[in-house]
Amino acid sequence: MKIRDLEVQTYLFVLLGSTLFVDKSRDRLRPAINVFLKDQRRVAGYAWGAAALAYLYRQLGMATRVGSKSICGCLTLLQAWIYEYFPLFRPSQILQAPDAPRASSWVCHRFAGGDDARQRLVRYRQMLDEMSGEDVSWTPYGRDAGTEVLCSLYTGVIRFADVAEGYDPARCRRQFGYRQTIPRTMMVPKDVYRPASCSTYIVFWEGSMDQFWCCGQRYRTSPPPSPLHMHEMR
Repeated sequence: MKIRDLEVQTYLFVLLGSTLFVDKSRDRLRPAINVFLKDQRRVAGYAWGAAALAYLYRQLGMATRVGSKSICGCLTLLQAWIYEYFPLFRPSQILQAPDAPRASSWVCHRFAGGDDARQRLVRYRQMLDEMSGEDVSWTPYGRDAGTEVLCSLYTGVIRFADVAEGYDPARCRRQFGYRQTIPRTMMVPKDVYRPASCSTYIVFWEGSMDQFWCCGQRYRTSPPPSPLHMHEMR
């Protein structure tokens, strides 16, 4: 490998490891990222957004476990999502150029810790408990977001390395401007087991569920399936 290629790979490794795939170690990076950087000609073909979302889904699930005291993943994505959908928690916003990143329009402030932080936590929890459907901005990206970005209506498994998570937009149709109906049964893995010598579970999905967005690569075998006839549910 040429020195220039090694420098680029190292830069991408640090960039992705410190933004999209952050862990709780603070000063370490996931080695799995490097697997997708060795062939730099293919880097632009990976669906990094889907991979980051799968990794964040996994971290959100782990953060809800008893004894968990922190969370990791792309928290900038989570924070921007909260601001878009929950106006009660929005900070001030500035006008941005049309081609500027949407999340950069939010003006966030660093708060002090101590008693003030605990009081804010109590207040935020109370606000969450008192929220109703009227306090949610269901379509912050417009009523046609699903048709403008068809991949957002994909249904199946999104993956990054050893992380695979189910993605089913039909469970919250209102965010795409459609009427919500009773959702179908949740996607479940075909098989799950944990070896005696391992602290994590090994999960197997059905072959048809595992062929898209594999290892963060966009459309590995074919484009995602067509939308779920959501146009009939306005």
